[in-house]
Amino acid sequence: MVLDGRTQAAVAVILGVHPVTVAMWMARHRAAGEAGLASRPTPGRPRYLTPAQEEQVKAWLTQKPTELGFRTDLWSARRIVDLIRRHFDVTFHPASLRRWLRDRGYTPQRPAKKARQRNDEAIAGWVKTDWPRIQ
Repeated sequence: MVLDGRTQAAVAVILGVHPVTVAMWMARHRAAGEAGLASRPTPGRPRYLTPAQEEQVKAWLTQKPTELGFRTDLWSARRIVDLIRRHFDVTFHPASLRRWLRDRGYTPQRPAKKARQRNDEAIAGWVKTDWPRIQ
């Protein structure tokens, strides 16, 4: 648009960007032509896990921890960190992993506690006989 005669300020308004952005685009175009306007990778820290590895971690979370060698059926950030380190040789801090999980829709949950002495047959009998009488 600037090359067609519009001002940089007018182009900025049309595109909804800051005028300095249009000025930077023009400087890159003057220095490198069309290639100077090509998209460039966003700077930042590279991903810890590949998309395939992320899917594997999500698959682990659908299994019971005991199926993967842990003593109890309770997931913790430390356990997932351990699995990732053992399988992918990638080190996460548990706090970073918690943030990573939260960003993917996983939330911390406490397991429902079930009394060891619970007797389901006795409960069923109570519900069948005593509960109707109490109601």
